[in-house]
Parts: sequence; C-alpha cells; structure tokens
Amino acid sequence: MQRGGGGTGAAMKKRWSTVTRARTLRREMSHPELKLWQVLRTRPTGLKFRRQHPVGRYVLDFYYAEERLEVDGEAHDMGSNPERDARRDRWLDEQGIRTLRFLASDVLADVNDVVMRILVECGRA
Repeated sequence: MQRGGGGTGAAMKKRWSTVTRARTLRREMSHPELKLWQVLRTRPTGLKFRRQHPVGRYVLDFYYAEERLEVDGEAHDMGSNPERDARRDRWLDEQGIRTLRFLASDVLADVNDVVMRILVECGRA
C-alpha cells in the first residue's frame, strides 16, 4: 500500500524529506515559535492554524489554509539570507500563499499583540 498520495522516485523522496523535516521542526520549536503556537492552537476567533506545514519544498511555520496565509517567524529574522527569502516568497506567492512575518523579539515582547495583528490580517478583529 502506498502512502502520501502516490508518486515514485525523486518526487516521493523529496516530499518525504519535506514531511520529515516538518516533523522534526514540530519537535524542535524555538521559544518564540512555541509561545506563539500556545496561543494559535486555541483557535482564536475560530482560526485553525497548522504548525510546520509542508508546502512544496518549504515548511511553513504556521499556516491558515482558509486564508492561504503563512505566519512566518524566527528563521527569517534579520534577513539571514535575503536571496533565499525572496525566492521562497516568490514561489509561495505563485501558489497564492501570503506571508505575514514577525520578529522573534516581537513575539517574546507581546505575543498577544502579534496574535491581534494576525487576527486583523484575517479580518477577525
């Protein structure tokens, strides 16, 4: 029996490596990610977020499927690799996925403010 919706060869290997990476990231969340997830998992105003959700070759920190919105955080603080971030942003945009970014320091300083900004972006505040 085949798992994961079919496919063979390199495409399946790539998919499973992204899924495996997502699983690892779920277990090894940073402190700011964990703090934000503790609020998002309660489904504020009914929003259901997925954490470390694989899409293509990328893993989205927090994904709200209904709005096709990614809430992205710490890995992109301070523009660690602007060219890679730009490629990622272009690809996600082509898939119809918007990205809303927050600095880890913003989450640590006031997670409720960050959540309120997410709710405003989703038209729920």
